[in-house]
Amino acid sequence: MPPTKTQIASISRLFSPGVITELAREGRSALFARLYPDTGLATDNDSDQATVGAAYESAFAVLRKSGLRDEYVYKAALTHNILLGQHSLRTASMLTEFRAGECKADIVILNGTASVYEIKSERDTLSRLTKQIQNYQKVFARVYVIAGHVHVDDILNAVPEKVGVLSLIRWNRIRTVREAAESFDLISPVTLFDSLRASEAEQILKNFNIPVPEVPNIQFRNAMRELFMGLPAEGLHKEMVSVLKQSRNLEALSDLVNTVPKSLRPAVLSLQIPKVGHHNLISAIQTPLTEAMQWG
Repeated sequence: MPPTKTQIASISRLFSPGVITELAREGRSALFARLYPDTGLATDNDSDQATVGAAYESAFAVLRKSGLRDEYVYKAALTHNILLGQHSLRTASMLTEFRAGECKADIVILNGTASVYEIKSERDTLSRLTKQIQNYQKVFARVYVIAGHVHVDDILNAVPEKVGVLSLIRWNRIRTVREAAESFDLISPVTLFDSLRASEAEQILKNFNIPVPEVPNIQFRNAMRELFMGLPAEGLHKEMVSVLKQSRNLEALSDLVNTVPKSLRPAVLSLQIPKVGHHNLISAIQTPLTEAMQWG
């Protein structure tokens, strides 16, 4: 029997930042204990030896089925196929929910350039897509939309030809429908500046050999913004990639990523779990389910 909407909702929430953060902070999660009985997965993990980690693998096996895939499954596909499949945490980085104008980018992968990926799962509509693409083109050189096959034709008709279109065939297989063209024509130095932390903007100015403004703190960002307005788009984009790869580096997560189940790797990388939480998370996922049900 296929899972109900309530069960799917509970399964999806197991991968939410709230649950994963709690596991890393406390080594346990009352929210996990409340959600798990509503997932319908108990019969798949009724052994006394079943662990929280095994439960996550079973949960992901349900979510990744066509028709049930949510945003997390798409993030998992991008994480495993592109970030970890084509690159490594030593040479590339990944940003999630990264501000770009009036929108937040689902995933940005930084390697030699910055590529942004907007996810349109089977559960999503395309109502905001045009606005999202317009905002992303102001910050990133390569823009992609990754979607389920039900959306692909509509996306091809809705977005500019420079925008790449990807289709999620299976959770671990991405098909390139149209490759993105690298373009700097629409990049807005001011919009790009507003996406950055102050320390990152300062470093970019230093890389251009531009003195950092010596003004009161209340005027600091406005003063830097004015300096960014005069920077060349392509050179600025290159410096943004270089600085963000250092400031948002994920290499410290390598050991943790290699330890947790594959289903949890996107969550670990998205949340950038601090070192102090690594042991707690590993301990939590190794906990027997029978014991974890007492967390609540």
